[in-house]
Amino acid sequence: MAQGSVELRDVNADTLNHDNQDLDVLGASSEPQAFNNEFSLPPVDTGAAAWLFLAACWGVEALTFGFGFSFGVFQDYYSSHAPFAGSGAIAAIGTTTTGIMYIGTPFVVALCRLYPRQARWFTPVGLVIASLALALSSFCTTVPQLIVTQGVLYGAGSCIAYCPCTLYIDEWFVRRKGLAYGIVWSAAGLGGVFLPLALEALLDNLGFQNATRVAAGILFVFSFPLTILIKPRLPYSPITHSRPLNLRFVASKIFILYQLANVIQATGYFLPAIYLPTYARMTFGASTFLAALTIILFNMAIAIGLIVMGLLSDKLAATTCMFISAVGAAISVLVIWGLTESLAVLYLFCVFYGFFAGAWASIWPGIMREVSQRGESDRYGYADPIMVHGCLCVGRGVGNILSGPLSDSLIKSMPWRGKAIGGYGSGYGILILYTGITGLLSGMNILWKL
Repeated sequence: MAQGSVELRDVNADTLNHDNQDLDVLGASSEPQAFNNEFSLPPVDTGAAAWLFLAACWGVEALTFGFGFSFGVFQDYYSSHAPFAGSGAIAAIGTTTTGIMYIGTPFVVALCRLYPRQARWFTPVGLVIASLALALSSFCTTVPQLIVTQGVLYGAGSCIAYCPCTLYIDEWFVRRKGLAYGIVWSAAGLGGVFLPLALEALLDNLGFQNATRVAAGILFVFSFPLTILIKPRLPYSPITHSRPLNLRFVASKIFILYQLANVIQATGYFLPAIYLPTYARMTFGASTFLAALTIILFNMAIAIGLIVMGLLSDKLAATTCMFISAVGAAISVLVIWGLTESLAVLYLFCVFYGFFAGAWASIWPGIMREVSQRGESDRYGYADPIMVHGCLCVGRGVGNILSGPLSDSLIKSMPWRGKAIGGYGSGYGILILYTGITGLLSGMNILWKL
């Protein structure tokens, strides 16, 4: 009996039968029926357990990343209200938040791999840290204090909270892995649809201190109960969970090219989200709600784009998906935003840019699959797809953090203001040009595939 359970556990999720015939694959069908009932696993890609797990991951992602993706609302508030108005480096708060979430991923995933029995508890612990960080930020009076609390501490807590979700998706979904990742990652976009409205109302009616305390309570109350459903599909085994971490793939040509495109895309991708509400208010005189609507439309389009690209990544090569995203993003920025002279057209840009550029993360499952499959032929050995994902997160996080101070320098002197048409003459012209060029360059990997 003990030997049979070890054999059952020593099976990678990708190799299990998709019709839930796990025990037959393992040669255990001749065991007594009681044995089958006790040790049978829930099916991959389908079934109530898989979809409930995915729904719980979606909820945690929506609230943790949703707050990070809604920072444009905070950015606009901090820029125009005491005690933060006039302070420098306000943009660095939001980019630090999401940057820490991304950069911390491989380290948290590695801890989950080293301590698999404890990994399931990372999500509730991370949510407690993130909630406390938001509450502590209500006592801040300077931008550096906000960078520490809302940036570093909140980012670290959120990273710890969502990493087990990423880890266990690889066990629950095989054929629909791209779709599953796309659905979960779309949560950040949809969270960014509703949270800006809530945060805008809280800041207007309660002020900064009370608003952040209420936000901390919302995060904890709505996300913590979901942790019950976030659990591994495969039972613990010292055999399957003791595989040494192999990071040799980071020096391979295929990964370096993908990572380069990933970093380039990230340095430009986050810039519009940082400034869209402020841009709408300063350029078109938009009200508080109409300014926040830019972020709402942007995040809504991200959610849709992630799901669509998730479906495509299960069927198309990663370079093809990257090219689609890159061309769509570049046209959105350089043509629609660059030439816009009205708030309505700016909203159109938010939708198109969010759909194409925001779908980037759903290309990662295809990259993870390709890097893992090339391990033997390229002589870097087995590459854990989740560690590939973690390293891609590092690249995105580095680009994200760089985009904060970079954005300050791009608009510092309001270049081209009044000297060009549309958005190019708004003072944000160089930022628009940089975002469009980096978006286009992120799809150039298709050239070495042709």
